[in-house]
Amino acid sequence: MKLNTIHYYNAEDFASSAQFGQAFFSLLREKVTPEQPLIFLCIGSDRATGDSLGPLIGYKLAQHTDRNYLVYGTLEDPVHAKNLATVVEQIHRRHKNPYIVAIDASLGKQAHIGYYTLGIGSLKPGAGVGKDLIAVGDVFITGIVNLSGLLDRMLLQTTRLHTVMSLADRIYLGIRYGLNLFAAQSSSANRHMAAFSTLQTSRSYV
Repeated sequence: MKLNTIHYYNAEDFASSAQFGQAFFSLLREKVTPEQPLIFLCIGSDRATGDSLGPLIGYKLAQHTDRNYLVYGTLEDPVHAKNLATVVEQIHRRHKNPYIVAIDASLGKQAHIGYYTLGIGSLKPGAGVGKDLIAVGDVFITGIVNLSGLLDRMLLQTTRLHTVMSLADRIYLGIRYGLNLFAAQSSSANRHMAAFSTLQTSRSYV
């Protein structure tokens, strides 16, 4: 995946989760080292339907007890405009060289409503509604929940829950698929290293 390119996926297309997951896996394989903590920073608030995408995905991701990643931002403990800077500071204080996947709802063109995106680099939460917040993330995932234009904050309040849930489901499934591919690759690499180490040890006694 090239720098400064954004990939779009249609949440109405069931197959999009696999396509998204494959692209997400490629990013992890290329960018994340085994020593790096993988952080999902899910931004938004459950007080507005259109802004609840991040917390919904965070809630889903946090349900896995055997996860090899950390989640900041859930329905119970959301990360939003008022605490974003503090949470990001905590992440960098607690975790050495974290790889942060920033997830947020966004507004866009009529034709892109119901699509979700994957891109390299940081995102600026709240930019679509005139908020000046810090840029976050090494990679970003957004779900386009409504039309960008006048009265953006009101649009977030009146966004259809069906749109948000469809996006949350597809993004979550894609993330899990990508993580499973990444974990399988790591396990395979570890097995190859163990076999090579055993071979080298056995040769030393020949």
